[in-house]
Amino acid sequence: MAVLFATHVLLLILSTATTLHFSASKAARLNMTCREKERNALLSFKHGLADPSNRLSSWSDKSDCCTWPGVHCNNTGKVMEINLDTPAGSPYRELSGEISPSLLELKYLNRLDLSSNYFVLTPIPSFLGSLESLRYLDLSLSGFMGLIPHQLGNLSNLQHLNLGYNYALQIDNLNWISRLSSLEYLDLSGSDLHKQGNWLRVLSALPSLSELHLESCQIDNLGPPKGKTNFTHLQVLDLSINNLNQQIPSWLFNLSTTLVQLDLLKELRLSWTNLFLSVNSGWVPPFQLEYVLLSSFGIGPKFPEWLKRQCSVKVLTMSKAGIADLVPSWFWNWTLQIEFLDLSNNQLSGDLSNIFLNSSVINLSSNLFKGTLPSVPANVEVLNVANNSISGTISSFLCGKENATNKLSVLDFSNNVLYGDLGHCWVHWQALVHLNLGGNNLSGVIPNSMGYLSQLESLLLDDNRFSGYIPSTLQNCSTMKFIDMGNNQLSDAIPDWMWEMQYLMVLRLRSNNFNGSITQKICQLYSHIVLDLGNNSLSGSIPNCLDDMKTMAGEDDFFANPLSYSYGSDFSYNHYKETLVLVPKGDELEYRDNLILVRMIDLSSNKLSGAIPSEISKLSALRFLNLSRNHLSGGIPNDMGKMKLLESLDLSLNNISGQIPQSLSDLSFLSVLNLSYNNLSGRIPTSTQLQSFEELSYTGNPELCGPPVTKNCTDKEELTETASVGHGDGNFFGTSEFYIGMGVGFAAGFWGFCSVVFFNRTWRRAYFHYLDHLRDLIYVIIVLKVRRLLGKL
Repeated sequence: MAVLFATHVLLLILSTATTLHFSASKAARLNMTCREKERNALLSFKHGLADPSNRLSSWSDKSDCCTWPGVHCNNTGKVMEINLDTPAGSPYRELSGEISPSLLELKYLNRLDLSSNYFVLTPIPSFLGSLESLRYLDLSLSGFMGLIPHQLGNLSNLQHLNLGYNYALQIDNLNWISRLSSLEYLDLSGSDLHKQGNWLRVLSALPSLSELHLESCQIDNLGPPKGKTNFTHLQVLDLSINNLNQQIPSWLFNLSTTLVQLDLLKELRLSWTNLFLSVNSGWVPPFQLEYVLLSSFGIGPKFPEWLKRQCSVKVLTMSKAGIADLVPSWFWNWTLQIEFLDLSNNQLSGDLSNIFLNSSVINLSSNLFKGTLPSVPANVEVLNVANNSISGTISSFLCGKENATNKLSVLDFSNNVLYGDLGHCWVHWQALVHLNLGGNNLSGVIPNSMGYLSQLESLLLDDNRFSGYIPSTLQNCSTMKFIDMGNNQLSDAIPDWMWEMQYLMVLRLRSNNFNGSITQKICQLYSHIVLDLGNNSLSGSIPNCLDDMKTMAGEDDFFANPLSYSYGSDFSYNHYKETLVLVPKGDELEYRDNLILVRMIDLSSNKLSGAIPSEISKLSALRFLNLSRNHLSGGIPNDMGKMKLLESLDLSLNNISGQIPQSLSDLSFLSVLNLSYNNLSGRIPTSTQLQSFEELSYTGNPELCGPPVTKNCTDKEELTETASVGHGDGNFFGTSEFYIGMGVGFAAGFWGFCSVVFFNRTWRRAYFHYLDHLRDLIYVIIVLKVRRLLGKL
């Protein structure tokens, strides 16, 4: 009893002491006050920055700097950390300006994170190499340029260094890195390492390095190192997007030598390197990987048997890996442990009928798989088996999980040989965001139950045999951006609610049996980039409010792309994008990555009548306009030449009359023009642009005259042309002599420059090197500016 009492007393004493200790520590933290010298240093640092969203507004000399956002102090009030990164989704906009050397007053600073900001085209300050206590330095994605200062090699305590994806950082010598003996994490992605032949020897000498990212560093060889190379602690190796174009050397993976030790390697990222791996089927890798990223990496043509011996893989990407083989039977059971699986764009074959796939993300598209659809559990988020030869019905797949809460957000079965109707089980698939069933043999009506897909952003049912009308329940899918129902047998009028979908960007209903008129409500499609209603039976006039379509008029964010969907937190680069087949210049073209650049209206092959509304001329961002094969009358709008980006204009096979406006000669990007078979008259305006087209562009207009048609103009038409061009003032710049002289001068200057560039190797290399850097500079500036603009929204 006495022992038990003594034990209780002892526990009470210990508890009281612990409580007092933590209370004292908490009080110390609450009462900590930064030193005046350090506060002044931080205020000087703030003074050098541009802070458009005022995130540093509380940094003032009247408050304790240890309470400032982005600043962390220890219990004695010493500034230990500055965290002012601006990640995607941050409520703040990027900081810019200059980094003040006042930071040198922060003697105990061990962490500095200024990543994802806008220090564009400024060099990394060399004085950062004097922050002796620094253990963590992240300046990535902030636009720094120039030489990486060697002074960073003085940071002997540095464990984490991230300089990735700035603007073309240069490294003239890597020896300074060898002094960073404590370094565990290094990211130089986007820096220029092509002249650093000793990079492997230098970096492998870092005794504690566990993670190495050299993505897109212009590394062009993996020559054998001089001496032993020990990556003894390396767990992540990322050499993606380098033009290595060679077989993986035997020394790298310890295939026949012991020059490199990679026993602890967990992540292997070699995508887009043009490397290829040639090993026998019995090869046993010296590592157990968790992340295997080998897309656009030569693995084939045989399926890699060495994967069978990897027991910890979570992510496997082998897209475009040159594999042309039957998938071995062991592989599908092996994938049950995989979270992210991408085998797309190979020539893999096999029957998927009785296959169970358990990964959260599955991409088997663009292969040679056959059989019926595979089985998947409710936890799958992405299933893409497009562009194969899979047959059977879709309803058996959809209706087999009625009691489960399905998480599937991307479902792409396009371009297979599926048949039958769509079933009525869509209520169980309410997480769907992207649904693509195009290019199959599906038939029947579009079921009302698809209205349950309230999160749907894209619906592609094109190139099937659907009939009936568009169900009104689809208006419940109010966030849709992309609708493609082209090349079916749908009929009735296009429903009015479709024009009221405020997020809709792409509407393709061509080659159906739609009738009725196009109402004024179409002008409410403010975000529209593609409107394709061609080859239907639409009648009435073209609405005169088209200038309200803001995106077509150029009033939009040119670089934003809401038509893609990123999946997997670590793999946002591997995203799903919609694909659309359009006929912008008379030929079918497939758009995917460049779809966001398209601005198109196609109302061809209908029964539209009346005049072309003059408001259409205000669509200054429009690139493709096709109004052919209708019953349009009146004249071509005089201001159509203001559509400066127009590449294709087809007004053929209508009843359009009058003269061709002089303004059309201002369309410098126009590469396709068809005004044939109308009632146009008068002289074709003289310009380099309009005379460059063949006579076929104007045929069927017997009253047209002047080149390139063969009919000569009368004196009256000549006089009209002279007056309209306005060169009769005696000005030399309006005479043919001026243009002849200008042409000769341009030719002489152009070929003089070309001869120097072509025949002088030094000049040629310098010139194209300059162009490469100019391109990169423009790209980085645009990307950073767009991020700033997006931050304002």
